Amino acid sequence: MMLRISDLHAAYGKAEVLHGIDLEVAPGEVVCLIGRNGVGKSSTMKSIVRDQIAVTGGEIVFDGAPLAGMRPHEVIRRGVGYVPEDRRVFASLSVLENLNVPRPVAAAAGRRRWTVDEVFRLFPQLHDYRHRKAGVMSGGEQQMLSIARSLLTCPKLLLLDEPHEGLAPKIAEEVVDAIVALKREGVSMIVSEQALNTIRRCADRVYVIDRGMMVWNGSVDGFYADPEITRKYLMVQ
Repeated sequence: MMLRISDLHAAYGKAEVLHGIDLEVAPGEVVCLIGRNGVGKSSTMKSIVRDQIAVTGGEIVFDGAPLAGMRPHEVIRRGVGYVPEDRRVFASLSVLENLNVPRPVAAAAGRRRWTVDEVFRLFPQLHDYRHRKAGVMSGGEQQMLSIARSLLTCPKLLLLDEPHEGLAPKIAEEVVDAIVALKREGVSMIVSEQALNTIRRCADRVYVIDRGMMVWNGSVDGFYADPEITRKYLMVQ
């Protein structure tokens, strides 16, 4: 397995938000982590990269080695790309300057090497706006920029947290198209998601999280074969 999470507990301050999460991702696999807002999807991703959350128990093993004790930039350098829900582009920098921020990664076995030209081919709009300040771009354009910048860290595993949350339908579809293209490239991904169409197009397997606990996991076919899962864990109640 590329990533194995076992009995993960995590907290913000004294408030524990994850209660024994188990999750695995195989090389080249796309896993969708689904559930309503606020149930622990983002917290699970933040725990992997140690982003503003304390891991209080369990184990996260990536590429055969535990991530315990690492700082966020060290996890990224190990090969975990992270696209947070809030995108975190550098608003005062141009698109091209944002893409030049990631430090070059030393050559390593199993890591796809991405270039600026390649991410421009994936997101042609970014090439058109390469001299534009990121802060004046639309939410969808900033999302594309955040994904492109993460790819330039040459990740073995890419974490996408709600990649088309709040985007206009046309732009959201373009972002999903890019995820599908990355899947064809063999990029391993965890995608935090609620949209059923995205799950159908992208996922190899599905994990359902509720109140900080994994409540179901299985194949995409198994997920769609049981509409009770969608009703219980995705529909607004």
